[in-house]
Amino acid sequence: MKKMTGAEALLKSLEEEGVDIVFGIPGGVLLPIYEAIYKQDKIKHILMRHEQCAAHAADGYARATGKAGVCIATSGPGATNLVTGIANAYMDSVPIIAITGQVVTPVLGTDAFQEADITGITLPIVKHSYLVKDVNDLPKAIKEAFHIALTGRPGPVLIDIPKDITTAMIDFKYPEKLELPGYKPTYKGHPKQVKQAAKAIMESKKPVIYAGGGIIASDASKELVQLAEMAKIPVTTTLMGIGMIPSDNKLALGMLGMHGTQYANKAIINNDLIIALGVRFDDRVTGKLSQFAQGIKIIHVDIDPAEISKNIEAMIPVVGNAKDVLTALAKEISKFREKGEKEESKKAWLDQIAKWKKEFPLSYETSGNGVNPQFVVEEISRLTGKKDTIITTGVGQNQMWAAQYYNAKKPRSFISSGGLGTMGFGLPSAIGAQFGRPDSTVWVIDGDGSFQMVSQELATATINDLPINIAILNNGYLGMVRQWQQLFFGKNYSQTCLRADETCPVGCSQPIDECPKYVPDFVKLAEAYCAKGIRVSKKDEVEPAIKEAMKTKGPTLIDFCVAREENVFPMVPAGASLHEMIASEEDLG
Repeated sequence: MKKMTGAEALLKSLEEEGVDIVFGIPGGVLLPIYEAIYKQDKIKHILMRHEQCAAHAADGYARATGKAGVCIATSGPGATNLVTGIANAYMDSVPIIAITGQVVTPVLGTDAFQEADITGITLPIVKHSYLVKDVNDLPKAIKEAFHIALTGRPGPVLIDIPKDITTAMIDFKYPEKLELPGYKPTYKGHPKQVKQAAKAIMESKKPVIYAGGGIIASDASKELVQLAEMAKIPVTTTLMGIGMIPSDNKLALGMLGMHGTQYANKAIINNDLIIALGVRFDDRVTGKLSQFAQGIKIIHVDIDPAEISKNIEAMIPVVGNAKDVLTALAKEISKFREKGEKEESKKAWLDQIAKWKKEFPLSYETSGNGVNPQFVVEEISRLTGKKDTIITTGVGQNQMWAAQYYNAKKPRSFISSGGLGTMGFGLPSAIGAQFGRPDSTVWVIDGDGSFQMVSQELATATINDLPINIAILNNGYLGMVRQWQQLFFGKNYSQTCLRADETCPVGCSQPIDECPKYVPDFVKLAEAYCAKGIRVSKKDEVEPAIKEAMKTKGPTLIDFCVAREENVFPMVPAGASLHEMIASEEDLG
């Protein structure tokens, strides 16, 4: 054992867990911790420009690497600024460790300067939290936090550390064993349930796999593809599942749900067996719950038993880790085949899927030499296709176009805010992803509204010389909200035009030549942060700009001036069923 301060013990504990990088911002109660950071060289600290972005960077790091991301913030407003990032990680089941400073223990609960009950505030959005009141409990709390964050259904864990705990002395010894009697996630699926699921797959004529983030979290992409190809089952994914099956695989249907492909939604409506893997049947996938999967048999596999039958009743529930369950399923199907069990042919079903793909492809109307946002994403996909590329996104139209038109071929290559839908997620998560995988090419596909929420993190990217490429699909609107206003609120563009000023006429509902100048000038903004800025306003400028960004050292921002009123299609209106999917504006009548 070695005597050291609580702050030093914190860093030593993180080192024991294999942590090599943390994202954060210092503050008064964190000074002992930052003094300890200053005096060591094992763990790199990245100074962010906003605590929310520190949490998003830790999130992006975790999604890109599969390891736990770590962020740190001071007490009070620093800690509360982490809340959105923690909630984002919780909704998408991402393992992050959020470390917050706290006022000294004698004044806890007295409304001391910059005191906030962060363990209470975050109670609904963490897997677990710790308020460390004894320095001797600190190493144990760290070890437990990482174990909880990374096992079972992954998620965020918060550790709140009062300042006096960081200055107290401890005889440091990192725990070798864990004792968490109340926490025992189930990894192996029940053999009887797995056998029933395998038999249902054998007997099905029109099965479809509906897979989500649980596949990527459990590193089960290989097993998923093997099962799909072995049993000839088409695969549709959630937003969180993009990349688990190569987009060019004949069995891949792309994303389903509100802005999914028509053929994915037709498959999920017309099958006779849904094999749901690591998904939660959220409303963006199901549409109107009462009309989803009526009369269809459902196998639901999830490591979190609370998710099974929460929204949609499962006929064959299997609690377990996707990787283990998929492996067991493949073995059971092989056993059935060896015994000569009858297996229904899937040929007619696959022929129907192929027909739908041909009849209902993703498409958009081109606009001469103007810039379509879909075309920008297609070009990024084409030009980065042979590289190890990570895409992160903002939230809104940019996110959906990225999901539809970027051809992701590997797990952990498409990083986006799903459950919480957090605008501003793209740039800070890209920073985390780039630090986690420095040899990868990282692109942010963002909207002008989403990007402006976090544009200060250009400083972080530039100072650290990160070769991140930022594609802003600039339409001058809060685009997804404007789309809904156009389609369902009579073009009443209330507070969604980002170019509007006091000279604009009341009730303006369409872009005109005399619109006010856009603020900010993104090229000048990039240059102000010592990054490279490029503006693209013509279709034939798209490819050269992307190539220029990819060969530039350090961050590059490309301001793509895209068609202002371009909409995301297909779409399912809120509250409607998947049967009511709108393929284009013409469908609205």
